[in-house]
Amino acid sequence: MYALVDCNNFYASCERVFQPEFVGKPVVILSNNDGCIISRSDEAKALGVKMGAPEFKARAMLKENNIAVFSSNYALYGDLSNRVMKILELFTPNVEVYSIDESFLNFDGVREDGFEEYGMEMKQRIMKWLSIPVCVGFGPSKTLSKMANKIARKYPEQTKGVYVIDTDEKRIKALKWTKIGDVWGIGYRMKKKLEARKILTAFDFIQPQSEAFIKNQMGVVGLRLIGELKGNPVLGMELPETKKSIAITRSFPKQLTDFDSLRERVSTFAMVCGEKLRNQNSCCNTVIVMLGTMDHNAENTRGYYHQSATVPFATNSGMTIANMSVKILEKLYEENKGLRFNKAGVIVTQLTKESEKQFQLFEEENPKHLALMKTIDLINEKAGERKVKLGTQGRVTWNMRQNLLSPRYTTRITDIMKVKCQ
Repeated sequence: MYALVDCNNFYASCERVFQPEFVGKPVVILSNNDGCIISRSDEAKALGVKMGAPEFKARAMLKENNIAVFSSNYALYGDLSNRVMKILELFTPNVEVYSIDESFLNFDGVREDGFEEYGMEMKQRIMKWLSIPVCVGFGPSKTLSKMANKIARKYPEQTKGVYVIDTDEKRIKALKWTKIGDVWGIGYRMKKKLEARKILTAFDFIQPQSEAFIKNQMGVVGLRLIGELKGNPVLGMELPETKKSIAITRSFPKQLTDFDSLRERVSTFAMVCGEKLRNQNSCCNTVIVMLGTMDHNAENTRGYYHQSATVPFATNSGMTIANMSVKILEKLYEENKGLRFNKAGVIVTQLTKESEKQFQLFEEENPKHLALMKTIDLINEKAGERKVKLGTQGRVTWNMRQNLLSPRYTTRITDIMKVKCQ
């Protein structure tokens, strides 16, 4: 049996943990640079706040309805997410982190009549320890557990936030209730094709007369999905894999035209790439630098320009990656001088394990870099932030517009809550 644990309105719930005055009140969270709405509480949804709506278009509505607005506090959300996952590991070691607010759990070996009790215990413990509401769905496959979670979320009063698909009767009822577009793995385009064939629900999807069309359109993926919906666990638990590429890209608070400002951003992104490579014990062989523009008056509003270069030797040194990135940036900037850039990024690819690094005969990295990078990582880990930087880097790592940022209560010592005892 599988379970899917999903945190309700996770970003908004994280803000409420340390600011309980917003519990029961409408809350929305904005994206990078306070651009668009990316998370809404149930109260905000009820007022008609649209997901993905630009903040400046919704500003009057937010103010009129007294909706609390926050900038994205990713340090806080990431830390609370890790704490949720650690609690789930107390119930079973087989935990697959699917996203920042979702996890699959495998309960093989647990008695069949204990799942609802397990779900309620997980829900109550996370609420008691972290004050974050969750819903839990159980099913004989990962797809059915996700479907059960949707039912628990849709009908909180009847299910109390926990729903178990443990009989064929419940499975058929859930399949008939679920629209085809809400089935895990069905995208927008496929949904349209299926609806055109009168496949409107998950129950229609598993009918024998639909199999040939699904096989033709979706191949083995579609057949696996049919098996999952029939209660046959085709998709197993996935272990975390080493990333095959690492990308650090960010938009700017304002458009940039001068080379020095772009160099500072690119150097910063390159150093973060090096840090992430070292964290997963990898090295890169190729570096890509990307610049983005946006012209609201042009027919094609967005433009992207990029170049890549191969490093002579596999590396995870931030200094080497930064130097290579700046050289690529010089070429890009010269070719596109006069443009106003609103985004930049550094991508490292062709990754190899650090233990399998191939040494070169004629050209090799400065051996002092390895010791230097380890020292920088150690200092930054103790300081809690990226204190040690290159001279080309700026004071702020991300340099985003976050005018409505809440304190980082759990990751910055200066933001820790103060309790007055009398």
